[in-house]
Amino acid sequence: MERAVATVVGSAVGDALGAPFEFGPRGAFSARFPEPGCGGEMCGGGGWEPGEATDDTQMAVLVGESLLQRGGLDLPDIFARFQRWAAADPKDIGLQTEDVLTNGMPWDLAAAVHFQVNQRAAGNGSLMRASTSAVYFSQAGQSATMNAARRIAALTHGDRAAWEGTAIFHELIRHSLAGVDPLGATSDVLDLVHPDHRRRYATVLAPDWHPDQATEFNGAIWPCLGSAVWALRSTTSFEDAIRAAIDVGGDTDTVAAVTGGLAGAYYGLEAIPARWTEPLHVPLPGAGGRVLRLADLIDLGHHLGAGLD
Repeated sequence: MERAVATVVGSAVGDALGAPFEFGPRGAFSARFPEPGCGGEMCGGGGWEPGEATDDTQMAVLVGESLLQRGGLDLPDIFARFQRWAAADPKDIGLQTEDVLTNGMPWDLAAAVHFQVNQRAAGNGSLMRASTSAVYFSQAGQSATMNAARRIAALTHGDRAAWEGTAIFHELIRHSLAGVDPLGATSDVLDLVHPDHRRRYATVLAPDWHPDQATEFNGAIWPCLGSAVWALRSTTSFEDAIRAAIDVGGDTDTVAAVTGGLAGAYYGLEAIPARWTEPLHVPLPGAGGRVLRLADLIDLGHHLGAGLD
């Protein structure tokens, strides 16, 4: 249970830490904060308050609350929550996600139609919000958790590459919460990936892969997931994993959010520095001014992971 909560909190922490460095150069976080533990890392900037989480965590909360309030996976309900959120003018929303949520199509057609028209829908937007659903479905077993990941991803992303990357994340979290080393399980998880997309994920999840070898920007889902797994593999603490993720550069809030979910499940809640969790807050546009704090995220994680103890 403690690591389930850390999955949710860790993802939010990574999101808030990475947001001010989005689209900046590689190494920017360590250049500004060269000594771990020096304080001030929740610096804000780029339109974000110190400790403020972005759309990554906002959408994760929407998914988690739907799962709890509806007693399971209710795809039309999740989509409706996404639509209300998108209509409330959030500070940040992906172009693809915004188009899907505002194109006037029903929940089961909007993403597919977008993909048919644009032929591009493999962004990391389905992965960034997956911490809550990964915890909720971790108790349901391999097939159920990966299937749920694919179905939730498909609400906004019509490209199967996005479904498969989100399913891999779900399964890695399930392994961690079951006490299995997720880094040692990647080859087994790859066997469960659709054959059309297995090779690209095998490349970025290989033990010797480095983000410098990415052939696409990490706003795409496979280099984003690969960078997060690399950050976990190449470090020995939650804090160092997040620092490494942000220093990759590019889409830093999402790479760090995915890393934070994986590292939270791996290291547990006590490994997340208090100086990072104390200023953490998640505004929810379209929810009457609600702002979630650390205690709220812990409570959400407890309810999502009910039964794990």
